[in-house]
Amino acid sequence: MTSPTDLPILGPVETSVRGAQGALDDLWAQTQVETRAYTGNIIALTVGGHLARVEEALAGLEGRYAGRQIIGVMDAPGGEVRVQVSLVPQPGGLYVERLRLSADPEGLQGAILPLLRPATVNHVWWGADTRPEGVLLSELTEIADQVIADSLTLDIPPARHYALADLGWSRSAGWREGLAQLFDSPDAARQLARVRGLELTYAGHNDLPARLFAGWVASTLGWPDLGGVTYRPGDCGRENGDLCGVTLRGEGVRFTLTAAGGDLVRTGCEWPGMTRRTELNVPRMTLAEGLARVMARPERREVFERAWALARAQLEAERGG
Repeated sequence: MTSPTDLPILGPVETSVRGAQGALDDLWAQTQVETRAYTGNIIALTVGGHLARVEEALAGLEGRYAGRQIIGVMDAPGGEVRVQVSLVPQPGGLYVERLRLSADPEGLQGAILPLLRPATVNHVWWGADTRPEGVLLSELTEIADQVIADSLTLDIPPARHYALADLGWSRSAGWREGLAQLFDSPDAARQLARVRGLELTYAGHNDLPARLFAGWVASTLGWPDLGGVTYRPGDCGRENGDLCGVTLRGEGVRFTLTAAGGDLVRTGCEWPGMTRRTELNVPRMTLAEGLARVMARPERREVFERAWALARAQLEAERGG
């Protein structure tokens, strides 16, 4: 793994749950750093097949979001929990603590809680594409301030005691802002009442971020459901699940955003007597950037929850309830 600084990664050191803090203290002694950033915990639950991607994303975070990273690898053989600890360099000469635990979910259940730094913010990231089983995730949500997950796939609903963050939703923020900009002018805003349909094009095979985007459009326009929305896959050079194009249409009106290579998005507004073309910058977002965004800037809960409810209702209808 490439370090984001010239400092070396210290570790990994094989240890145990009980010996983890002592092993970390020994590594800290090698850095000659006198102060440590106790900024929070991020617990990433994943499987071996996604471990490299999860570690790469965590390496892109800065220490101000979470000074301790705990990775739980859930598909390791049962028995004793294997623990490795490291100090991972960050920009600015900082280190963050990384603890990798390997066991089955039952083994991880009792091992993670003792390793959390107390009195800090807890982020829990479900970094696997399978639905959670057993009590591991539900136990961790009891102490979580924020749960980060692919919420539609996993059917993790919003809750009162934690903030639910969806990486697909976060990564569509630039598209939501871009579409809203089209209606900043009063003449365009007056055409919204004529809009009756929405077409979304997305990269790859994951349509769930597009469904959340559709839920946001529908809730904003007061649509009762997503019956007027169509989805289709496309190829625009963006990451799997990212939007490629947005089209709002109605009788005599059409509003579009289309990825045009790099971070460029071309926009169009058309209604009788008016044709308007502009260009916007909608940056692509890596997994690490998406994580950093949701950890640093939680989305407005009520906006996300309305979009989530509409997207979830459509999925349930398509699956027969």
